[in-house]
Amino acid sequence: MHASEQRIATSVLVIGTGGAGLRAAIELAERGVDVLAVGKRPKADAHTTLAAGGINAALATMDPEDSWQQHAADTLKESYLLADPRTVRIVTEGAARGIADLERYGMPFAREQDGRISQRFFGAHTYRRTAYAGDYTGLEIQRTLIDRAAQLDVPILDSVYVTRLLVRDNAVFGAYGFDLAGGTRYVIHADAVILAAGGHTRIWRRTSSRRDENTGDSFRLAVLAGCRIRDPELVQFHPSGLISPENAAGTLVSEAARGEGGILRNHLGERFMARYDPARMELSTRDRVALAAYTEIKEGRGTPDGGVWLDVSHLPRETIMTKLPRVYQTLLELQMLDITKEPIEIAPTAHYSMGGVWVRPEDHSTDVDGLYAIGEAASGLHGANRLGGNSLIELLVYGRITGQAAAEYSAGLDAQRRSADALDAARAEVDELLAADGPENVRALQRAVRDIMTEHAGVVRDASGLSAGLTALTEVEGRMADVGVHPDIAGFQDLAHAFDLRSAALAARATMETALERRETRGCHNRSDHPELDPSLRINFVWSGPGSVAREAIAPIPDEIGSLMRDVSTAGKLVE
Repeated sequence: MHASEQRIATSVLVIGTGGAGLRAAIELAERGVDVLAVGKRPKADAHTTLAAGGINAALATMDPEDSWQQHAADTLKESYLLADPRTVRIVTEGAARGIADLERYGMPFAREQDGRISQRFFGAHTYRRTAYAGDYTGLEIQRTLIDRAAQLDVPILDSVYVTRLLVRDNAVFGAYGFDLAGGTRYVIHADAVILAAGGHTRIWRRTSSRRDENTGDSFRLAVLAGCRIRDPELVQFHPSGLISPENAAGTLVSEAARGEGGILRNHLGERFMARYDPARMELSTRDRVALAAYTEIKEGRGTPDGGVWLDVSHLPRETIMTKLPRVYQTLLELQMLDITKEPIEIAPTAHYSMGGVWVRPEDHSTDVDGLYAIGEAASGLHGANRLGGNSLIELLVYGRITGQAAAEYSAGLDAQRRSADALDAARAEVDELLAADGPENVRALQRAVRDIMTEHAGVVRDASGLSAGLTALTEVEGRMADVGVHPDIAGFQDLAHAFDLRSAALAARATMETALERRETRGCHNRSDHPELDPSLRINFVWSGPGSVAREAIAPIPDEIGSLMRDVSTAGKLVE
């Protein structure tokens, strides 16, 4: 027992206080089940708040012919057939209920004059099915969920960093962690645990995640507990992230900037989308625009800083102020740039983890009894390309389902067996890092991992680059044994960064090892040495540790969904 250790017991522990974690916690509280939610960053500032576009559900308020089946067909098509059709059905069929839940909690959706929820086109949807609240949809959802959790008196611990899941005989019995401010240790005993701690996009140099989020924590916690990771190589790169300032590199410029008529040019002044998608130009799909920008930069037609230009200055000032207010404000704040007069320098940026912890479609249970994973931490819905607006609805649907499943699992336990050995190991891991006084700097090693991923596992990959990346990563992993960790009066951030680094290294290895195996170009995954889509690789790759990659077949697509799918064209998707 540690002197400054707090012991807490709860029926269900939720790790992560973004949209997924909060929705699960709300479900448990509404069912009268004891729940505790913990997050490493303030709940009001979760990654969910950055989602601007909207949330999908086939409500048919604007297009009466829409249906959940068509939403499912569009999702599977956009996934390049790598999504799990069972997961897709559950999300699309449960989407209307997800929206109704948000309405019940007081979400201020945009509405038509007769009171119907407004829906707009977003991404490759057949019909208008994206509900929204201005360009702040994610922020409003997060606020709504925080308010509902407060009404239900859901206990939420902000600034608690979970370092280990506690497991005995392949059943979870809680988690171990520490407080970021004072270093107080936490032993949290729980019947069931819901992992909702995000993805791994922060392991690239340019990313739409903020500094200390999405470092692959979910991957590390799950793998050490005995879970597997599915399709970590499938990462969506957003076409338009800022290059400067350095501390905000990757901050997104909304795709609405292109939607409203923004033009993309290379350093020579050429409108380069004519080369890649002459029919749709700047209105092409996210993966194609990202690929085009990447290719221009790689072939030497980018800006001196390694970007391309996105120009809206030809648009009427009124359009910019009414349709792109956040973009206008962001560029003024970060760069003192007036987008009504000057172009914006952008480059592709790591945006969304489409793979994640291996889960069962029906309840998102994992390989470990009593452990569930949801949101960007999980896999199954998005395949090789995410349909815009699907991530937010996934949080609502699976937050509810896992809340129910965890409640039933907890209620059905005869007893819970704990393990002193598991707890000792978790405690020793933190003790060892706190005592570490080596010459290696944690921040420098984090940067090294990001440099490796950016150089060797970015928008376009090949076997020699990925192999070189793995060799470089092995060297970084060796240096990680000699880090120095020095908490100070300001808090235990340094210790948190050391754990972030361990997560990032594990996520990087999983990503590169599976990317090496996927010898094809499909959706977000571009292999210049394998430029064609390989029908025999319509499978998921499942990673269970260094060097261990297995293949998993994908369930068949039901006729009622398959009959609504149109052919996926691969034209224009290939490079080099």
